[in-house]
Amino acid sequence: MPLVAFAVLVMAAETEGQTGTVRVEVRLGESGITIFGVDPPGGDQRGAARQGRLVVVAVPVEEHRVGFAASEPRFRIGRVGVAATTIAAADVPLATLRRSLGVVDERSIAFPVDSLAALTAGTYSVQAVLIVNRDLYLTDAPGNLYSPPRTVTLDPARDPVIRLELTERIPAEEWPPDETELVRFVRIRSERLSAFHRRPIFLRAGVVLPRGFQEDTERRYPLRISIGGYGQRYSAATGLMRSGSRTGRIWRADDTPRMLRVMLDGAGPYGDPYQVNSASNGPYGDAVTQELIPYIEQQFRGIGESSARVLDGSSTGGWVSLALQIFYPDFFNGAWAFCPDALDFRALQRINIYQDATAYRDEAAREQPSRRGTDGVVRFSMRHELAMENVLGVGDNWSRSGRQWGAWNAVYGPRGEDGHPVALWDPHTGVIDRGAVDYWQRYDLRRVLEQDWDVLRAKLDGKLSVAVGTMDDYYLEQAVQLFEEALRERDPSFSIHVAYGAGQGHCWSDMSERELLRQMGTRMGATP
Repeated sequence: MPLVAFAVLVMAAETEGQTGTVRVEVRLGESGITIFGVDPPGGDQRGAARQGRLVVVAVPVEEHRVGFAASEPRFRIGRVGVAATTIAAADVPLATLRRSLGVVDERSIAFPVDSLAALTAGTYSVQAVLIVNRDLYLTDAPGNLYSPPRTVTLDPARDPVIRLELTERIPAEEWPPDETELVRFVRIRSERLSAFHRRPIFLRAGVVLPRGFQEDTERRYPLRISIGGYGQRYSAATGLMRSGSRTGRIWRADDTPRMLRVMLDGAGPYGDPYQVNSASNGPYGDAVTQELIPYIEQQFRGIGESSARVLDGSSTGGWVSLALQIFYPDFFNGAWAFCPDALDFRALQRINIYQDATAYRDEAAREQPSRRGTDGVVRFSMRHELAMENVLGVGDNWSRSGRQWGAWNAVYGPRGEDGHPVALWDPHTGVIDRGAVDYWQRYDLRRVLEQDWDVLRAKLDGKLSVAVGTMDDYYLEQAVQLFEEALRERDPSFSIHVAYGAGQGHCWSDMSERELLRQMGTRMGATP
């Protein structure tokens, strides 16, 4: 595929005690370009959906050499806390890019500095990325353009003009090359999601086969659906069976119950889609349960009955496993959730969305923390983390960042008139939109259970297992406690397993992989 040249001009930074100017200009080259996910025939024609996001990243050369010599600066986009990497960004209207410039300058939104003009003088490794793929909102998604890294000196005393060319394109999706005897991958077009988005949308999954699958051709298997941490891709299935893997050894052991293991894909139009129906992502839950899982069961000799399907996951996957079990109680037969994302929105990390006025400060007007260590020391604040997401988000808004908070918002929140998620709070002040809160309630799993208790109680009794550390990095234990208390108050006889790891962080588990497989096998009737 021919590469497309853009010209990127970065001009001057400050010297000590002196403020300079920084300007990035992006011009489309003469050759043509096919942009993945943009303006497909018969596709979504909303203008706002055709914005590209131009991101410039700058890493001090000394820092780059010490810790990341083999890594390009673009792979550090999104870092926060003490390891935060300088980025700045601007929207690029793709429909008119051939006739105009895309500009990032000292007026553009930046992180963790207030502006590119605030960069200290020095030598940097600089790179630019143009995000154009709107089906997979990732900086490394197919079709995105980027420049080779270049070492530049930001100093007005030198030549202020530094030119980069975005000559590289991330290639079209390629199937993982290291498929093994026990690992397969599937990719199917989802009719439900394609109809919603009005363009082809695909579901992907990794499938790990049980030992003896090739030899025992008459045997049918139950299904374990696994969901990883935020943004984990389906290709992670390869690592599970890699030579020397402890998980792989357990999976192949003679006493391990035989089942299929499916790894769902954590990438979508607004980041991780969380595998449930939502106003902005579309009917992911229906697509997974009515299209993807039946296809896998048909292709790989699955039993195809609700009694033979279980779920598990950690962090993002912990919430997803419980949500799918609760939203589709007749389709699955149990969920094991480790360090799940907030199960009760009275504790969305440390935010009570029903009572708090702002996401950035607590009731004592102190900065709201977002992450801590098991020592209790705060690693970074909500305001800091959302400042990074504002840079990555189209329109300088975290609600379209493709990162953790933006993904939650796309899953849980309403869809605006422009076809995109409505932000739960103002990107700069953090003031919570009370109107958006009403919509979020339908994804508060504690409220869902309370409101549909008469129907769900019998269907979920004994099927939910939750584990979390009491010093979870993201304060997730608080929502688990509220969730458990609400269920026990509702019905003390309701059977739910909840375990707390004293002083443990993210992601603590109360059982080994071997014990998890044993419990799953018992529930589904799987045998070695």
